[in-house]
Amino acid sequence: MKVLVIGGGAREHALCRSLSQDPAVTELHCAPGNAGIAQVATVHPVDQLDGAQVAALAGRLGAALVVVGPEAPLVAGVADAVRAAGVPVFGPSAAAAELEGSKAFAKDVMAAAGVPTARSYVCTTAAEAAEALDAFGAPYVVKDDGLAAGKGVVVTSDREAALAHAAGCERVVIEEYLDGPEVSLFAITDGTTVVPLQPAQDFKRALDGDEGPNTGGMGAYSPLPWAPAGLVEEVMETVLQPTVDELRRRGTEFSGLLYAGLALTSRGTRVIEFNARFGDPETQVVLARLRTPLAGVLLASATGSLDQLEPLRWDEGAAVTVVVASEGYPDAPRTGDPIEGLAEAEADGTAFVLHAGTKADEDGRVLSAGGRVLSVTATGTDLAEARERAYAAVDRISLKGGQHRTDIALKAATA
Repeated sequence: MKVLVIGGGAREHALCRSLSQDPAVTELHCAPGNAGIAQVATVHPVDQLDGAQVAALAGRLGAALVVVGPEAPLVAGVADAVRAAGVPVFGPSAAAAELEGSKAFAKDVMAAAGVPTARSYVCTTAAEAAEALDAFGAPYVVKDDGLAAGKGVVVTSDREAALAHAAGCERVVIEEYLDGPEVSLFAITDGTTVVPLQPAQDFKRALDGDEGPNTGGMGAYSPLPWAPAGLVEEVMETVLQPTVDELRRRGTEFSGLLYAGLALTSRGTRVIEFNARFGDPETQVVLARLRTPLAGVLLASATGSLDQLEPLRWDEGAAVTVVVASEGYPDAPRTGDPIEGLAEAEADGTAFVLHAGTKADEDGRVLSAGGRVLSVTATGTDLAEARERAYAAVDRISLKGGQHRTDIALKAATA
């Protein structure tokens, strides 16, 4: 099977790494890729938001499967263009990807499907935003209705800051604050059958102790030893299957990766948000634990045959990812600095490095090229061992001004 992955971040590197280990994959391509992905796949220049370009590339390569990684190409309709060209594609249509592309649309779907979520208001004016903030009170939760690369949500007790964020968005969803720990649960679906993956938890704030600004994610771990028994089954029954069924009822079949961001509140499990693709950095730890070859699972989703899939197999150990970010991230990330120690980080075979914002220069050096630069991932028999290995690998990497959190999975590993 020839597979083409679209995207160029650590999520796509994680996907490419798993696909490269699948014996069914005879050729692996990625567009546009990055310096790390180039070590496991043939990379190609492409405008990943241009469906015609992506479909043409898939045709030239003779791809049997296209995997669309990021949200922006999905919302732009890239999966539709590839499907129209007759190539199986893992990823929802533009219409179905509105589940992530518009938080107001997601709220409407959840209401129709009876999915438990936070009460909310959709606001388009400053007066509406102020009224909604006062209705719910602090802490305030203000979400840009559209895509914002993981940075469109502000949670604050500062009313002026909440109003300022709302003013900077064309349309916002303001909702009640949900207490309790957060869980990310991915599910693969073909529009009818839903197959859940293993839960993970990520860390959105930039600094230790969940301080600092929101980011795209500074680390993740799986499994969640503190999660209640039966959580996956409950979410399947109350969230994932009803959402997929409602979209199919509307004629907007969702095929691909449905990501439920959940809060385990004092009043029960509630959906914080939906995403229409694998999450980053949770994908890094979830795929590190998946033992079932990945290509066949994604192809079953793309071809409507998930009901024929064998149950997924999982490593019973743990995985931890620590994100190394550039100086100034998330506000003004510095780029262009050389990264040293990558081979040393992987030398003992207990950890591996997934590239996010990197590029290779003409001398073959790996340089930083984004805010989140690397996802350093390790596995172990338990969270404590995986965490120790991940941080040992991080310590071997040198990036001028590089930053990372030191408390990823700490509470769970020491509980």
